[in-house]
Amino acid sequence: MFQDINYFRFGEAGILMEFGHEVSEEMNQQIHEISGWLNENPFDGFIETIPAYTTLTVLYDPMKFVHPEKSAFELAKNRVEMRIESMPKESATAGRVIRIPVCYGGDFGPDLQNVAKFNKLTEKEVIKIHTEKTCYVYMLGFAPGFPFLGGMSSEIAAPRLSSPRLSIPKGSVGIAGEQTGIYPIETPGGWQLIGRTPLELFRPTENPPTLLEAGDQVEFYEITTEEYHSWEAEDDHQD
Repeated sequence: MFQDINYFRFGEAGILMEFGHEVSEEMNQQIHEISGWLNENPFDGFIETIPAYTTLTVLYDPMKFVHPEKSAFELAKNRVEMRIESMPKESATAGRVIRIPVCYGGDFGPDLQNVAKFNKLTEKEVIKIHTEKTCYVYMLGFAPGFPFLGGMSSEIAAPRLSSPRLSIPKGSVGIAGEQTGIYPIETPGGWQLIGRTPLELFRPTENPPTLLEAGDQVEFYEITTEEYHSWEAEDDHQD
């Protein structure tokens, strides 16, 4: 069902499952399928899973795996393998498609001109390229709800800033290398900022607390400054 998985010890209470070395959407989807299955069908001693680009870490309670001849790692690894073998053959589920409005350039995207210049494009061409491809959420990290998005065109790839900003407004949409992402909260960061969304990506009072989840598909679309402020005002009124 799945490609070969390599298992490694991860500290005294973890299993690092390695699915390969080359990042791909197909591989990442497998990782999230297994992660979801283990969380929905936990074994005795299971704590949690931590999915990443090409790996899945399973944390467990070693006190639940005491044996005179076998290590806790071996026993827990066997439990994981048994759970994976019991997965339904048609377990794959398509991620949601989330449309993200973005106001590009100006004060919202102070690095849009830099990205355009670096790639020998106009600002309008950068926006067009950024909005015409669907991106894939490989993982959340760095800050609560921060999506690492793959699938962006290499035509608008740009290096991180040489000196990170001390404060980036929440909702800022950035580029780092061939990845794009969205800052869910105000935080320091070094990505090239090309725009900002009025959507709240981190909502601590809701369940789940993040707008996006790993495995989702993201479609960006452009809005005007007026539409941005109107959207923001509507959200403030609802609060």
